[in-house]
Amino acid sequence: MSIRHGLLALLETGARYGSQLRSDFESRTGATWPLNVGQVYTTLNRLERDGMVAQDGADEAGHALYVITDRGRAELRDWFATPVDRTNPPRDELAIKLAMAVGTPGVDIRAVIQSQRRHTVKAMQDCTRLKAQALAAIESGGSAERDDVAWLLVLEQLIFQTEAEARWLDHCEMRLIRLSAATARDERAAAEHPGASPAGEPAAPAVGGHPVRRPG
Repeated sequence: MSIRHGLLALLETGARYGSQLRSDFESRTGATWPLNVGQVYTTLNRLERDGMVAQDGADEAGHALYVITDRGRAELRDWFATPVDRTNPPRDELAIKLAMAVGTPGVDIRAVIQSQRRHTVKAMQDCTRLKAQALAAIESGGSAERDDVAWLLVLEQLIFQTEAEARWLDHCEMRLIRLSAATARDERAAAEHPGASPAGEPAAPAVGGHPVRRPG
């Protein structure tokens, strides 16, 4: 998540102080990625250092106001015009967890998958309820309609993401079941025909009590 670019986008619509930027950022994104004031001011200091924002007086309460500069506008235009890089995806804790679970003694991978699926489905249901609320707010024509539309886009991305994750978990479980079944067949064949399997082959990881054969 690019906090700096989010703040630049908000400053493009007018001068703001730090707490306003935090509030407006969370309003625009539905507080999906909450910020604290320290993060905001740290980012503003860096943007000011880089010549992308500047302080421009203070409001009646004495809060220092920040405005975007021409250099900041150029940076913002480049950000909007440049696709988000997917060639180096961020680490995904769930993918790492399942990868580590394969081959870890005593771990029932199917139980891990089923537990995660329940959590993922609940998250998807929660987002769907929030989406209905956002749609109702938009249809009512409230004064914050732009923020409601922005929040709706974020919610729909989260819904699509959780739907994809649920499908991937189903796929993982089916793949592990097939691998476990294939390994069980090989073991039966080896028992019926001793000496047919390659000697010294490492033990396969277990899935729900059955070993999983590693790909050859």
